[in-house]
Amino acid sequence: VQLVESGGGLVQPGGSLRLSCAASGFTFSSYFMSWYRQAPGKERELVARITSVSGSTNYADSVKGRFTISRDNAKNTVYLQMNSLKPDDTAVYYCSAVVGRERSWGQGTQVTVSS
Repeated sequence: VQLVESGGGLVQPGGSLRLSCAASGFTFSSYFMSWYRQAPGKERELVARITSVSGSTNYADSVKGRFTISRDNAKNTVYLQMNSLKPDDTAVYYCSAVVGRERSWGQGTQVTVSS
């Protein structure tokens, strides 16, 4: 399993970013995909998750209405569109999937929201 995130960066409050996660080494379309984040000094937390077949989604309360998770099974890629970003969204964002009995993680991509 390999997960490679991209798209992070520095953005001003109120701005937008789109994160991408390219997956390989497993049958991507068959698995739920998730985005997590970890801010300095805090525990890693679930941000959003998308199911494999129906594409149903759920979100942390802190990002509802601002973030959108989506997937392109033809490209083996999951996305996180982040709008109306706040300083509290500053964190390393990780793509994740449970394949077999093991949770796999990408290397993470840094998102910094600051003026």
